[in-house]
Amino acid sequence: MPAWTVENPDKVKEADLIIGIPSRNEADSIGFAVEQASEGLAKYFANLRAVIVNCDNQSDDGTKEAFFAARSKVPRIYLSTPDGVRGKGNNLKNLFRLAGELKTKAVVCLDADTKSLSPKWIKNLAEPLLADYSFVAPLYLTHKYDGKVTNSIAYPLSRCLYGRRIRQPIGGEFGFSGDLARYFLDHESWTDSVAHFGIDIWMTTLAIHYGKPITQAFLGSPKIHRPTCDEKALGEIFRQVVGTIFHLQNMLSPFWRDIRHSRPTAIFGFGTGEEAQPCGSEVDYSALYSSIKDGYGRYYSLWNEILAGETYSKLEEVISLDEKSFELPTNLWAHILFDMSVACRDKVVEIDQLTESLVPLYQGQNLTFMKATEGMPQGQAEEYIEDQCLSFEEAKPYLLKRWG
Repeated sequence: MPAWTVENPDKVKEADLIIGIPSRNEADSIGFAVEQASEGLAKYFANLRAVIVNCDNQSDDGTKEAFFAARSKVPRIYLSTPDGVRGKGNNLKNLFRLAGELKTKAVVCLDADTKSLSPKWIKNLAEPLLADYSFVAPLYLTHKYDGKVTNSIAYPLSRCLYGRRIRQPIGGEFGFSGDLARYFLDHESWTDSVAHFGIDIWMTTLAIHYGKPITQAFLGSPKIHRPTCDEKALGEIFRQVVGTIFHLQNMLSPFWRDIRHSRPTAIFGFGTGEEAQPCGSEVDYSALYSSIKDGYGRYYSLWNEILAGETYSKLEEVISLDEKSFELPTNLWAHILFDMSVACRDKVVEIDQLTESLVPLYQGQNLTFMKATEGMPQGQAEEYIEDQCLSFEEAKPYLLKRWG
């Protein structure tokens, strides 16, 4: 572990509960997160020794100063990675380490730029940890067209592989026990992708593998945070999330091979009275259709090498359809992801090239979903996603056969 910067003005030596806020240049938003966390701790956990921790990447915009300037009724600690070391995962690795040093029972992580954060989020994420749950995943209200990587890749693959229905495995806000923090810190599966935006799916997957009770915390209102419009950054996030999923699939294959069906995961705090409605997204069908057509022109040779013969033949049939008729069937989409995971395991191509070639196919899956759910109310669209996940589970024998 590289050296870290620690500022602990209140000389905190032990803590029952940590609220961790990872950051990189979040001076304009971290104060709100601190204040909401402080209110939640004072209102719901006044009897516990608590501390708010900023896990930073040597921000140069005054994040540390804004963190300490925010109103707070509880002590604070500032941590930072060394100069030049970036990544949310590296921030959280420092948090795992601190949790061990402070003999912490429970840790809650909050994204620094979440504008919809409320004190009740602290309650719903932390309370299960004090009732012997080891991991708490978030459950937000979302629009049917938000969370595309979650809906089309992270949720169905995670559920199919590991047998637990965790609806938002890359949500950003999490809770975990001190024991699980130590398990995270010592696990051998750390990679550069995990050190960045692969960290959320990594924690969720390892929490399932850990084998202790897990739950979901209903946070009510939609998660509102600073949008990422930088295409390069979005591409990096996609690569890191998918790369981490495939990496863990390979490492944990003895665990998931014997799992045949998924089971529900309990929801804590459901029905908290939140009524805020998630906001929608504009859809450009033609751009999505062009993406998969252009992708075929660039990657057909690579897809032919990566995908099984029957999978590739069916994909060519789908790509030959015009925009109005285009549909990428869920079973075929599952086979594509399964074939890609096998190619990743066998190192047929470099992982960056593999995930880059997956993007147009992912856009084709998004186009199919949006066309199928256009006009559907939110609840009906959610049922459609659940049906897709069942299709992944039914297709798992194909993966087992390909895995060998």
